Amino acid sequence: MWLWGKARLSAPSRRLWLSRPKRLAQTQASTRLSGGPQALAQQVHKSSILATVNGTPLETQPPHLNQRRLNEYQVIGRHLPTEANPTPKLYRMRIFAPNDVVAKSRFWYFLTKLRKVKKANGEIVSLNVIHEKRPLKVKNFGIWIRYDSRSGTHNMYKEFRELSRTDAVEALYQDMAARHRARFGSIHILKVVEVENADSIRRPYIKQLLTKNLKFPLPHRSAKLSGKKLYSYTRPSTFA
Repeated sequence: MWLWGKARLSAPSRRLWLSRPKRLAQTQASTRLSGGPQALAQQVHKSSILATVNGTPLETQPPHLNQRRLNEYQVIGRHLPTEANPTPKLYRMRIFAPNDVVAKSRFWYFLTKLRKVKKANGEIVSLNVIHEKRPLKVKNFGIWIRYDSRSGTHNMYKEFRELSRTDAVEALYQDMAARHRARFGSIHILKVVEVENADSIRRPYIKQLLTKNLKFPLPHRSAKLSGKKLYSYTRPSTFA
């Protein structure tokens, strides 16, 4: 029976307690082989320098750069050339992904479902980032999607009012996660279209924002007077 104070140690805890001197000896041996504590500290310093983004350490990155943000990629791929088909057909897709690695992975995921081409016998011809043409203009977007829920596969159409296509897709993922518990991998974006005609808007939550001379009231606004005293005997009225 092993006792630690008044508490009995379980079998995993006994093994951990007994193997602690062995782990300490192994750590000291690896430190001696690598050149001592100073060399080990230099190795740790070098590894911390490599953890940078565009030359700036991750610890000093602004908060918005560490957040996940989607980009729109144009990925073009094809089957590897063979003697029977020296010039295979090209396949182009527009993929929304946080980086180019995920964009390539999603490209091969969709292409293997549509054609008899996979990553082992195919190649990526080009990969480009598509930027918004007018990023300061508020636009209405319609998005057709197909997603897998816990009960089946569903088609859906949603509308968003954003500045760019990527912002609309980000809002789509947030909305689907909140309303339908849909994950990123279970949502397939079929089409993203900018709805320029106001009469083509279907959803009432977007139609209400298209009203001419739309105003939002600001209740509970307290007027700040220049000659107002610090203390007052009456409660201020904040209703407009």
